[in-house]
Order: sequence, then C-alpha cells, then structure tokens
Amino acid sequence: MNDIKRTVLWVIFGFSMVLLWDKWQVHNGNKPLFFPANSPAIQNQTTSNGVTPTSGNALPQASTAPTSTLIEGKDQGGVKKADAQVQLYTLKNDVLELTFSSEGATIVKTKFLKQADEERSGEVITLLDQSQKRIYLAQSGLIGASSSNAYPNHKTSMQFVSLNNSTQPNEPSRISFESKEQGVKLIKSYALYPGQYDVVLENTITNQTTQTVHPKLYVQIVRDGNKPDGESSFYSTFTGPAVFTAEKKYQKVDFKDIEKNDLSIQDHSDAGYVAMVQHYYASAWFFDDNRAREIFAKKIDTNLYSVGMISDVSEIAPGQEVKTQAHFYSGPQEEKRLEVLYPGLELVKDYGWLTILAKPLYWLLFKINTYLGNWGWSIVALVVLLKAAFFWLNAQAYKSMAKMKAINPKIMEMRERLKDKPQQIQMEMMRIYKEEKVNPMGGCLPIVIQIPVFIALYWVLLSTVEMRNTPWVGWIQDLSAPDPFYILPILMTASSLLQTMLNPTPPDPVQAKMMWIMPLAFSVMFFFFPSGLVLYWLTNNILSITQQWLINKKLGVLR
Repeated sequence: MNDIKRTVLWVIFGFSMVLLWDKWQVHNGNKPLFFPANSPAIQNQTTSNGVTPTSGNALPQASTAPTSTLIEGKDQGGVKKADAQVQLYTLKNDVLELTFSSEGATIVKTKFLKQADEERSGEVITLLDQSQKRIYLAQSGLIGASSSNAYPNHKTSMQFVSLNNSTQPNEPSRISFESKEQGVKLIKSYALYPGQYDVVLENTITNQTTQTVHPKLYVQIVRDGNKPDGESSFYSTFTGPAVFTAEKKYQKVDFKDIEKNDLSIQDHSDAGYVAMVQHYYASAWFFDDNRAREIFAKKIDTNLYSVGMISDVSEIAPGQEVKTQAHFYSGPQEEKRLEVLYPGLELVKDYGWLTILAKPLYWLLFKINTYLGNWGWSIVALVVLLKAAFFWLNAQAYKSMAKMKAINPKIMEMRERLKDKPQQIQMEMMRIYKEEKVNPMGGCLPIVIQIPVFIALYWVLLSTVEMRNTPWVGWIQDLSAPDPFYILPILMTASSLLQTMLNPTPPDPVQAKMMWIMPLAFSVMFFFFPSGLVLYWLTNNILSITQQWLINKKLGVLR
C-alpha cells in the first residue's frame, strides 16, 4: 500500500514539474507545450510619406512603412533604390553594414559582416530590419515646437547630402542627411569607425526662424514583441527593452509590463542608456555626456514597442546653430567591447541574479582563452580549475556517499525484515546511521554549496557570443550549436548513468527507480543544448566520477 502511495505521489510530482516547465516557458515568451497559441503578427501599416509630424512635446508615432515601400534594388555605390519617395543608403566598415532610410534618416537594417547565421545557410546576421517578419528600427529627431511648424523628426523626409564608405585603416565611413523644410533645420551626420559597431550621430540644429527656439532631441529603438528566429524551446533567454541609469542601474523591461503600463523604470536621470536586448546581440542609444534625459518605454501600436530618451538642447537664437551628439550601438554582446563604450553597457549581457558570480567566471574564462586560443579547451580548463577549488568539499560529499553505500545492504535487509512496520523502520534507520557515524545529508550539503557557481557558469556559457561559429575539435565546428552527431549528449547520458551507479541506492525501491529514470529524462535536453554547454557538463561529470570512483575504491565500496 505504501509503495502505491509513493508511486502516485511521484506521478503527481512528475506531472507538476511538467506543468511548471510549461508555465516557465510561457512566462519567458515561448510557446506552451499544451494548447499553443499563435504569436501576434506584426501589423504592417500603410504610412503616407511626407506626413506632417506631431508638433509639441509628443513623439510622432513610429513609421512602419509596408514592405513594398522598402524593397531593396541593386546596390549602386551605397544607394539602394526603393520607391520615388523613400531611398535607402548603405554605410559600412569591415564588421558592420547599416542601411538608412531617407525618411527621418532612420537606421532600418544592420548586418554583422563577420557573424554568420548557420540556420540561414551562412548568411550574415541581421539585427535591425524592416520587413514582413521583423520591425526593428533606430530613430531620432527633434520635438518641442510650440507652433504648428513641427521640428524635423523620424517621419520627416530627409535630403541625402553625402556618403563616403572609407577603406582607410583609421578613417571613418560617413553619411549625412538634412531636412528640407525651412524653419529649424536638422543635419544628421553619422560616422562609423573601422572595427566598430558603434556609430556616432552628430546633430547640427540651425535656427532659420526669427525667434529663439528650444528644441529637444529624442532617440528611440522601435521593435516588435516577437521572439528572435531560432529561439530554443529548451532554454529561455530575455528579449525586450532594457534601461540603465546611475541610480537604479540595469533594469529589464518586459513587453507584457509595457502592455499593462506596469513600469518601475526611473524616468529621469543624468546618465544612462536605453537598449533592446536579445540572445547574443543588443542595440543601444547613449549620450557621451552627463546631460539630463527623460527615459520612456511605451507601446506604440499592435505588437510594436519603443524605448528611448529625450534630452534638452540649449536655446538657439535666430541664425545660430547648435551641435549635439548621440551614439548608437548595434552588435554582439562582447563584454570587453561594451565595457569601454559606456559605463554599464556590458550589463546587456545579462546573467540575472548570479551576476556577482558570473562576471568573475567570464573574466577567468576570457583570460584562459587568451592563452589557449580555443574556447572549447578553455571551457574544459575552467571546469578543471573549479573542481580543483572545490576538491575538499567534493571529497567530503563523496566520502559520505561511500559510507552510505557501504551500509546500504544493512539498510535493505532491515527494511525487508520490518516491511510491515514503517515507524520502526525509521527508528532503526536512525540507529544504524548513529552507530555507523553516517550523516545522510553529508553527501548533499557540500554539493548544494557549489550549485550557484555552476549555474552561474551555465549562464556565462549560454550568453557568450564569442562562441558563435567557434570550433572545438573535429566534428564540433560551432560551440553555440547542438552537436550535429549527438556524440557529446550520448557521452553525457552515459556519464550521468555511471554517476548514478556510483551513488548509494535509495532504500525505497520507487526512489531507486527514479534515480535511474531522472538522468535519462534530463539527458533529452542535452541533445538540443549548445555544444559548449554539454561539454561543460560532460567535463564536470567526468571529473566528479573520477574523484568519486577513487574515494569509493579507497573505502572498499565499489561493486
């Protein structure tokens, strides 16, 4: 009867875990396992070009021109033909290609020329885009006009001025646009330096009116709320806006919180940035000085969201001009690169609540890789160092497990003898533990202490973009992709079963069966995990098995 109860409880527990996993997937924006609902489609709106923008302090709504308006023709010296009203221009260096629209001089596409997308036959990675599948734009402009004559903004038709895609080592590529309307004139000049994913925007604002004006500069990132293509269903990463201020530091903003207007971000600060984050990549606007800025995140249309900043520009007398700069980053979450661009920008590579452990682990992994030059072997070396650091703790755990294994026959005999007396079984077990000086929790506590460190390392490996398209040995040509021949997952499964064999067998037969079923169940996920993660777990298992086997042999409890 007791065994039936335990079986029922294990079934309930297992089903509860499946339901919790399903809810966790939904919470992180993935499709549920049961009754999946379709993601909301991007609403492609027809936007009339040359529309009179909103005046005053309100930002004009994002332009989401239909795909037919932005169909790219052949590249003609950096100019891509669209329709008669909107032209596309290409600015690039050796690592980044940016496509600008003449509507607002908006960045409508970014391509990473040295980042291949293996899921798209080796095409380069595209982050920002304006198509049927994706709306993801970087916009800027002026607001604050007190009359019906609005300032130039991201919906203003801009006139192309010049383009120079430099091939010189230290010379930036440059592109410029200017507003056509009289009144307050805006010239946008972008500079992109070699090897950089950071483009510098210089805004030259000229007052051509007869009155003093006081415009405000805004920058914003507009994106649909859909997950990136190729998102794994076996592990979840954050996609959405993020805000950093000097006071509240780094804050992620969920699209669902924007929908509900349930935001806790700091809306005014003298320092910080706004970003749009997804697995491996991010885009961000920031200023290079500590000017006061208003920060916002809002829904602007069906499944379309924006995050941005508004900053005051000094008063401009008639006939005078003012220059102000902003920076836009669109690129991989390479921690060392981001650290030098802006304080706290490296936090877009999000480790969650284990950042305090994850950052030192990444630093150590990065240092190891500078010597070894191979991320795969660097993972192996880092796990070896961690196992060495926890050698004593693991030894205590494995000794306790070995003692439990040694007395296991005595426990089993006692359970069989008193199988109809459950209360006496518990008393006898406590007596045997006391006589043999065995602590049943002694094998767990030392391992529990190490769990946060290894979870932090898991997030380091999951978020390190440097491992994309990086080979290890032989058949592993991309540590960020699953093993194509499933060799590492099979070895991982075998090592988990071997580790189970070395552990003491639970006295309860149902628990004993679960001890063998659980490694098989969890091993299924490793067939879909990135190779780098599986390599980390496999290395950890092999080292644990080696240490545990030696201790078991020393204490004479090997089967």
